[in-house]
Amino acid sequence: MARYTGPVCRLCRREGMKLFLKGDRCYTGKCAIDRRSYAPGQHGQSRGKKPTEYGIQLREKQKARRIYGVMEGQFRRYFAEANREKGMTGENLLRLLERRLDNVAYRLGFASSRPEARQLVRHGHFTVNGKRVDIPSYLVRVGETIAVKEDSKNSPRMKEILQSLGTKGVSSWLSLDANAAAGTVTALPTREDIQLPIQEHLIVEKYSR
Repeated sequence: MARYTGPVCRLCRREGMKLFLKGDRCYTGKCAIDRRSYAPGQHGQSRGKKPTEYGIQLREKQKARRIYGVMEGQFRRYFAEANREKGMTGENLLRLLERRLDNVAYRLGFASSRPEARQLVRHGHFTVNGKRVDIPSYLVRVGETIAVKEDSKNSPRMKEILQSLGTKGVSSWLSLDANAAAGTVTALPTREDIQLPIQEHLIVEKYSR
């Protein structure tokens, strides 16, 4: 599966905002965008042109892609599926992205960032309804339970994560049992549940050109 392997702080600087791709580091003074808020590259500080309508739509799409850690082809497939579903395409798109297993693991507090959650899923540290699932793009369903594998609870990193589990709260469409290191999908996420600075209508406009 293709994935971005470059420096993630460049992605935040390019979008001009924190995407929280490095977990706890993003909340410290070491965050790159706090030290260098301009775009990366040789001409990053000199970019003063007013963006075009297409440029604004492109940046919104790239922002959503980078927050959820999906590549272009995969993002297009999510959009096509969202467009086939009933309701507003933009909200359908965000709902599909939220239902990814790596995002749900992050939302439950099983990882400090979505990239870390993706790695933990790929290494087989989680189960869905008792069965090991190592596919980050797996779409969870209402009623499914995501849990940390018993033998994974003894790993140093997972011990560290579990010690602070439940201290930050979880999204309203999820429920967490911190003692069991398990969470359940109680409902599908609504737009109000997805507290992200994404203007999904711009993404719809881009793909509708």
